[in-house]
Amino acid sequence: MDSQDYIILEGIYGAHNYLPLDVVITKARGIWMWDIEGKKYLDFLSAYSAVNQGHCHPRIVKVLQNQARKLTLTSRAFRNDQWPLLAKELCELTGFNMVLPMNSGAEAVETAIKLARKWAYQKKGIPQDEAEIIACTNNFHGRTVTIISFSTDPLYRQDFGPFTPGFKIIPFGDIAALEAAITPRTAAFLVEPIQAEAGILIPPDGFLNKAKEICQKNNVLFVADEIQTGLGRVGKMFACDYEGVKPDIMVIGKSLGGGCYAVSAVLSTGEIMGLFKPGEHGSTFGGNPLACAVARESLRVIQDEKLVENAFEKGSYFLEKLRTIKSKHIKEIRGRGLLIGLELYPEAGGARRFCEELMKEGLLCKETHENVIRFAPPLIINKKDLDWAYKKIKRVFKKLN
Repeated sequence: MDSQDYIILEGIYGAHNYLPLDVVITKARGIWMWDIEGKKYLDFLSAYSAVNQGHCHPRIVKVLQNQARKLTLTSRAFRNDQWPLLAKELCELTGFNMVLPMNSGAEAVETAIKLARKWAYQKKGIPQDEAEIIACTNNFHGRTVTIISFSTDPLYRQDFGPFTPGFKIIPFGDIAALEAAITPRTAAFLVEPIQAEAGILIPPDGFLNKAKEICQKNNVLFVADEIQTGLGRVGKMFACDYEGVKPDIMVIGKSLGGGCYAVSAVLSTGEIMGLFKPGEHGSTFGGNPLACAVARESLRVIQDEKLVENAFEKGSYFLEKLRTIKSKHIKEIRGRGLLIGLELYPEAGGARRFCEELMKEGLLCKETHENVIRFAPPLIINKKDLDWAYKKIKRVFKKLN
């Protein structure tokens, strides 16, 4: 079978809820991927930042294989010997003192919402079923019905109602709007420190710090969604670290599983997380020993290989190089660490055609919100490979100018 055969099969039997580039990947290692025909590509998306450590990292794969031979799943009906160790290591890494494991990012966000509401009723004294959570325009926190209830993207909402009540929306980065939106019924402010899916949107300097201060002043929980931005992607361990902000609740996922397994987690204080009682919330697969062993090694790789520092250094370098490209199509280039967005003018004809041309050049990236190309290579990348990518990007912009 060739690539076209696989594409046809997917079109017949697979739901059409994605529009992937027409490349069929069969293997990957580090920053490189190969298609069915053997063509080699540089991965410049990292599975939406789930592969920060690089594809099939040998240390993570070895731990995965060893744990899979011993024990993969117990459910939370019984204890296992990996979950307590991951819990301790996550708390030591982040400075929180209690963690709840889940699988997908959306599950973790749902968990944070439930936790914030429970805190609102049991600790803040908000009347039952009246708690409100403030979110931002252009947010992306997942695709469950509750989460899309506070999305501002019509594509995510059309034909999926009725929606879950209890959410308010403010403009991203608008401190005055946040302050004005808070009422005695406000439980939490949920925010991505950098909006990745929206096109790598970075809030004004000081926004996170001021937002945390306002939340503290009004007895409102500050909830940070670091699923895409966390674990080194932006050149700090977490994006909130740029302003020294410690959230009340933090959500992580993606590269916590090292690109080998779906793992997510919600972190908070014992006072807040301790509100969950047995039976009130859970997950059959959350905290399973295979996931926990993989997550533990994924965290060690990030630290041992200094991937946070590499993301900061190489991201700064690559941003500078990208800004030397001259094209009438480029509106703005922005980013932190190795999370970079190249925004095009609407007249450029959309980011998709540029991604398709880059694919032909051996560079795999993806458009987001029509006019933005997202660049997010694995954090193990070096300058030589970034220079190679830069030449390909420059060539495509010259060709499509």
